[in-house]
Order: sequence, then C-alpha cells, then structure tokens
Amino acid sequence: MDAFYASVELLRYPQLKGLPVVIGGGRRREDDMLARLRLEQPDYAWSEHKLNEIPLDVFPRISGYTGRGVITTATYAARQFGVGSAMGVMKAAKLCPDAILLPVDFDQYRHYSQRFKAIIREIAPVMENRGVDEVYLDFTDVPGGQREDGRVLARLIQKAIYDDTGLTCSVGVAPNKLLAKMASEFNKPNGIAIVQPEDLQTMIWPLPCRKVNGIGPKAEAKLAQHDIHTIGDLAQRDRLWLMATFGKSYGAWLHDAAHGKDDRPVAMSSEPVSISRETTFAHDLHAVRDREALSAIFTRLCEQVAADLQRKGYVGKTIGIKLRYDNFQSVTRDQTLERHVQHAPAIRQAAGQCLKRVDLQRRLRLLGVRVGSLMKLEDWQAQGVRADTSGLAAQTESLFGDNF
Repeated sequence: MDAFYASVELLRYPQLKGLPVVIGGGRRREDDMLARLRLEQPDYAWSEHKLNEIPLDVFPRISGYTGRGVITTATYAARQFGVGSAMGVMKAAKLCPDAILLPVDFDQYRHYSQRFKAIIREIAPVMENRGVDEVYLDFTDVPGGQREDGRVLARLIQKAIYDDTGLTCSVGVAPNKLLAKMASEFNKPNGIAIVQPEDLQTMIWPLPCRKVNGIGPKAEAKLAQHDIHTIGDLAQRDRLWLMATFGKSYGAWLHDAAHGKDDRPVAMSSEPVSISRETTFAHDLHAVRDREALSAIFTRLCEQVAADLQRKGYVGKTIGIKLRYDNFQSVTRDQTLERHVQHAPAIRQAAGQCLKRVDLQRRLRLLGVRVGSLMKLEDWQAQGVRADTSGLAAQTESLFGDNF
C-alpha cells in the first residue's frame, strides 16, 4: 500500500491532499483538533462527520513538536524533503517545519488493512500476509493471471482496492518474492513494475545493495569496505569468497540474492514468533526518582501485550523485557515459565522478575515487554490447561520491587 497510514488519514482529512503530512509522535484518542474547535466555536456542531471542514490553519505543524516521537510514515509530499519512516519527529521538523503532524490511529489502519486484504483474497486467494500494509500473492493458477505478464491482474487488484477503499497500492510482479518485493518499490505511488529473469542485469544489478530485503545498514557498510556497492558488484563476487567473508549461510544467501534466486513459497499462514510492546520516553526516567511513572508505564505495556495476545488468540510462556539506557545501550532479559499465560498480571509478575537482573542505576529512555514461545489459544485449551492467573488479577502492588 502507498504510504498506508498517511493515505488512511487523507481519507479522514481530504483537505490535506498534496501537502506534506507526517504520522507519528503519539496515539490518537479523541481528535485533538475537534476538541480545540469545540472550545473555540461552541455554537458550531463539530463532529466526526465534519473533519473535512477543519481549516488548514488549525492542524498542528511539526515545527512545534518537542519529544522523542518517531515518524511512522509520511506523505510523498513530505518525503520530497527527506522525511521518512523511523525518523525522529524533531529531526523531521528541521527538514520540513511546515509539515502537518497527525497522531497514529492503529484501529483505523487495521480496519482498512482487513478491507484491502479481503478484496485481494477474492481475486488471488493464495496470499501471504506481511503485516498491516503488504502482502505477497502467488497467481500462477489464477485464471488470466499471466495475461500481459501479470499486468492485467495487477490493474484489476489496484482498481478493486481503490473502488472499495479510496486507497492506492503499488504492485511488483516477478518470478519470486525477493524480486517482487524490489519491483513493488520501482513505480510508487500507484504503479506497476514487472521484472522477468532476463531483466536482472538491466533492472536489478544497477541498484544499491541495500535495496535487497535482508541487507541492512551493517551488512551494507561491510560490503562497501570490499568495494561492493551495487547488486551487480555483489553478483560478480565468488560464492565461496562471500561465504568465507560473511559466514557460510549469509554469504551463500548474498550470492543467490544478487543473482535473483529465491525459492521461498508464498505461505498462506504463518505464526508470529513473539508479541511485544515498547515505548520511548519523552525524557529519560530514573528507576528511583521516577519509580511511580515507570511502574505505571510498565503496567500499561503488560496490559497492552496481554490485550494483543487475547485479540490474536495466543498464549505464551517466555516473558521478556527490553531496556535502553540514556547512552543508547540496549539490554534484554527473559525467563520461561512452567505454563503458558495470557493475562496482564501474570505477564507483569514475570517481567518484574526480569527487571531484577538488569542495572537500574542508570537513566532509561525506553522500556519494552515481550511474550514469546507462543501457542494458539485453542491448542492450549485443547490440552486441558487452566489459565495461570493464580489470583494475580487482584495484585496491585508494584512489581518493580525495591529497585524502583
């Protein structure tokens, strides 16, 4: 999907189309602008149905933002200024101070995600879900799927999604998932790109190595040390040399990726490895001086993870925490319980035990909670295992212990 979160917000605020807009910095509760307008214009019946009437000068600009929020996505108008996903909001404010800042609304994004995926399944049912805004499709056996090398089907998918939701998507068509992922980025927004095996040298090899999904910043830097900057450079290197330099498994994969090889099937069902929640604080917090605030944040994260588990139908038995100190060093700790859990009090108790195994004398900038070793709820119930709440729902004391 094209700038998915931002595009959903433009459905809500069509007056912002064509303007630089960034999404991030906080979660949506009541619409802030509506609340302000109700105070400023109490005689006017402002409502959710009149969001398209909100004047442009009422929307908050990114230049006034203070905090450590991160941008989730940005409109293409904002991207022209160098603003992008995962960038700090304050950094983005220096690049494009007049950009409009909107909070995230995950409920709305999930709603539209389910809608566009339902549309796709009606057309091409062999679909692999890759998060809220992306899917892989295998249309080998879809009637008419091979017409114009897949372009006809791609247009059909684009039109069906747009007619139902008003949202656009970009489609990459290729013999495998690795190349299709790259092709989907070629003609954004609302574009179609087709890569055939014979196009490898002309369309893929001139690209920088980082365009391969699986080559991150560290690998890119190490490749650059060996004068490997493009995928074509990588393709010219000997397979055995890559394995000796980057490790047997990763080196072999690098060689295959550079030659456009990928035999991964489109998996219609996949199970998550873990479910987690984390938050970066507006300012550093100290385990002693800010104990009350940290305790409240910790409790909320455990409740959010528990709600995610229940909504997705999982239980888990490995509970972990993540801390990031004021010097950006991160540490993790976890423990595996005897039985699976799903409820916030049990998660909080186990995560609290993990906290006792880390240094809490330094200031913190991030706190996270994770639940792993997941099992589907129905499978867990079929084993006749009872819920491991052990009366913990009534427990209200801080589980940070003396450390906090």
